[in-house]
Amino acid sequence: MNYIQLAYKGHREFWMFLITACVVGGIFLVNFVFYLFTDPSELDQAYELMKQIPSNISLIINLIPFAFLLALLFILVKFMHQRSILSLTTTRAKVDFGRIFFAFMMVATFTLVTFFIGYSIDSSDLVFQFDPAKFAVLFLISIILFPFQIGLEEYLFRGYLMQHIGVMVKNKWFPLILTSILFGIAHSANPEVAAIGFWKMMIFYIGTGLLLGIMTLMDEGLELALGFHLGNNLLASLLVTADWTALQTDAIFRSTAEPSMSLISEILIPVLVVYPIMLLILAKRYKWSNWKTHLFGKVEEPPKENYKIIE
Repeated sequence: MNYIQLAYKGHREFWMFLITACVVGGIFLVNFVFYLFTDPSELDQAYELMKQIPSNISLIINLIPFAFLLALLFILVKFMHQRSILSLTTTRAKVDFGRIFFAFMMVATFTLVTFFIGYSIDSSDLVFQFDPAKFAVLFLISIILFPFQIGLEEYLFRGYLMQHIGVMVKNKWFPLILTSILFGIAHSANPEVAAIGFWKMMIFYIGTGLLLGIMTLMDEGLELALGFHLGNNLLASLLVTADWTALQTDAIFRSTAEPSMSLISEILIPVLVVYPIMLLILAKRYKWSNWKTHLFGKVEEPPKENYKIIE
């Protein structure tokens, strides 16, 4: 069975899908509606109000809901859809933590190397603010809570939605594209979207969603996407913070630069050059083949003996 076909291991009634998707993903829909119908000046006031909260408390407030929503998703999958969490995670007999670690180290290494190259060339906009006590608290909060945040996003977008939409439309390309667009829209209320520009950030977020979705379909599991997403978000929290980003933390460095991202060097090159290189690295390591089948193939119901509803 391929990854999307794992949805056949449980109940798949449409009303179940609607309840689970709306209840668990409702927070992202609310954020998008908030972004669409709120005056930009009011958005700025909301972001400024959030800055008045101590950074670690603000981080906890932002991340705690993800833990409850991830637990809710698991409960609905297990008891309403009658599926195991393993079937939401991977086609393998057990979760491959080695894959999670490899993807984590790949993105962490890339982030650190490129950051310090840039820092050695021009550090004028970066302030070293490392405080051991504050950083230790931040590190503890991050390693405890970020797995829930990235876990919810991966299990919801690349897991639950990818599988159930794929089963409904009977192909793989449509859920890959749709969940990537939804992933971008889900981040539309982040302050960097207002600071940098909606379409610039959507290219980056949707491109990242496509990267994570391709990883999932080619590798037949969420492990690589989980590791990559965790490495990216942890480094974003611990390495550099700025007044205009979603994460206000006691990171090692603070950027004092005006909010801006070059469309070419900071958005298109990562999405169109760096991401494909990372996919090629993973393809070489894990011996991926049949890209067309994995990404564009049909989704057919497997023989009944290949799956059963969890009792």
